[in-house]
Amino acid sequence: MDKNYYWTEEDKSGVVTIGLTDEGRNELGNITFVSLPKVNDQLTTSDTLLNVEADKAVSDIESPVAGTVVAVNKQAEDNPALLNESAKDKSWIAKIQK
Repeated sequence: MDKNYYWTEEDKSGVVTIGLTDEGRNELGNITFVSLPKVNDQLTTSDTLLNVEADKAVSDIESPVAGTVVAVNKQAEDNPALLNESAKDKSWIAKIQK
């Protein structure tokens, strides 16, 4: 998936929050299933961050940053439709410590 399809925000401690942009959500269509990484997973930029099933595509999305997963959006795992929203506080995917 193209880098334009996700957003990243890094805080002062090097934790990067990742989510899908409007462009990414439009490309996928309505998201109906997600498989998120586990807390403490070690990811490189070639590792899969997220598996998504949606109306238009089934995709493996690579992690845009390398590091340790420190949090995942459990609400999105239980309710994948949250990832269809543009509100970053609801639709984030994971937080990774660089």
